[in-house]
Amino acid sequence: MCGRINLRTPAAAWTQEFLPLWSQEEIAAKAAEYESTARYNIAPTQQVSCVRAAADGPRREWVMLRWGLVPSWADDLAIGNRMINARSETVHEKPSFKKAFASRRCLIPADGYYEWMKTADGKQPYLIEPVDGGVLALAGLWERNRKIEGDDRPIETFTILTTAANETTRSIHDRMPVILDPDGQAAWLEQDRDDPSSLRELLRPAPVDLLTAFPVSKIVNSPRNDVPECVQRIELSEGSSQQQDLF
Repeated sequence: MCGRINLRTPAAAWTQEFLPLWSQEEIAAKAAEYESTARYNIAPTQQVSCVRAAADGPRREWVMLRWGLVPSWADDLAIGNRMINARSETVHEKPSFKKAFASRRCLIPADGYYEWMKTADGKQPYLIEPVDGGVLALAGLWERNRKIEGDDRPIETFTILTTAANETTRSIHDRMPVILDPDGQAAWLEQDRDDPSSLRELLRPAPVDLLTAFPVSKIVNSPRNDVPECVQRIELSEGSSQQQDLF
């Protein structure tokens, strides 16, 4: 699964790849509107920066969506708490996801994501991020719900797609988020692309040389801790890093 991410890179930098047709002035205005700051421990139910295709042209949209997909037919926001991830192998056939898979796809920018390994000392969090730095593009689906009463506007939510872990991360967890390269990002956001087989070709494990993983402090266990210490490497005591089984 993928239940925590972080995005520390300033908006002025990550948007260069994700929003290529936006001007610096537009990005600055949107960053100010969203009060965009470094986020070290992003958790489900929170508002998260996402990128999706615009409805009326080639430009992309930068939007804030609630993490945890709530289907259009649902009448309880809490259902999203169980839909923070969608398995890429079955997403095209699940009632909660298949319509979004066909027409409401998005990207979630992230500097890295967290997973927990079960050890003799309890669950140990690891930060998984690009070897050479940069921002990952996680594949997601978004949905709009008009049934749940809110502040007089639809509730928009998203989920992150997962796939089998690659050799780099498999010892920590058997699943990983789908990470798209630039060509995959463009294809994922193509509104005319609705063939499940062609879309599913994009949903594969990341190359083994893309990512590195290292242990971080257990303060990341609480989403209330959104501080730089969440992403700092720690040294484990001897024997504590031996995995007992996958949680």
